[in-house]
Amino acid sequence: MTIVVTTPTGHVGSRVVRVLIQAGVRPRVLVRDPARLDAQTRGRVEVRVGDLTDAGFVRDAIAGARTVFWVDPTPHTAEEPVETSRRTAAPLAAAARDGEVARIVFLSSVGAERRHGVGHIDGLARVEELFDASGADVLHLRCGYFFTNLLLGLDDLRRGVLTTTAGPDQPLAWVDPRDIGEVAAARLLNDGWSGRRVQAVHGPEDLTFTQVAAVLTEVLERPVRLRTVGDDDLRATLGSAGLPAKAVEGIVGMMAGTRDLVPEQSREVTTTTPTPLSAWAYARLRPLLAV
Repeated sequence: MTIVVTTPTGHVGSRVVRVLIQAGVRPRVLVRDPARLDAQTRGRVEVRVGDLTDAGFVRDAIAGARTVFWVDPTPHTAEEPVETSRRTAAPLAAAARDGEVARIVFLSSVGAERRHGVGHIDGLARVEELFDASGADVLHLRCGYFFTNLLLGLDDLRRGVLTTTAGPDQPLAWVDPRDIGEVAAARLLNDGWSGRRVQAVHGPEDLTFTQVAAVLTEVLERPVRLRTVGDDDLRATLGSAGLPAKAVEGIVGMMAGTRDLVPEQSREVTTTTPTPLSAWAYARLRPLLAV
């Protein structure tokens, strides 16, 4: 059984690779920079070096594989983020239509079920549609808000500020990417499902940004206050940083388009993962902010 893993050095992909190795599988990993794989991992995987935006590389690299774990590599700063996500996934969808790939597990997001109006998440919706039309067995993992998104605001957190455009009392599903990786690996290893499936990965509990600030205050042992900014303020900040207009709207739209979202999948045993934000923040965030 050959399992292909894309973005194997990312927050989710690295965990998928580790679990597959521990399960006795030698995954094939598609990576731009093999030096980012630690030495022990490199010796236990099949490495294909290339760029996921290169259609020829993708088709060659997945040849002979039965199952692919696909993570959209499109950065939020891309000039055409939604179209780039769709175009990058197209070679895998074509391989599935041609019978070269039988199963796809796709790292999607809550909000993709809306299909339109959710910023860059619209790109994930386009990818879902491509894979659904391919004829392969497909599983979409609709994931909540990554704990690791907090790493993007380290400078603010050093000043004791948590900044967001979300409503302060808007509950969001917060999740540890390592837990997502474990769910993905379990699904990749399980041959007992078929057809089109959707599975949410919601983390252990929904949290508002007010609650997140309180958790960080306790973990960091210093006050963290919440600062909310409007969509126009965020647009201005991103625009002044030189981001293209569609990239700006892709970023703004992700939060704006999910403000009143009730996820399509409810919270229950298959959608709830164990790691609390406090444990992740203590292990990952606190050392980075130690004075």
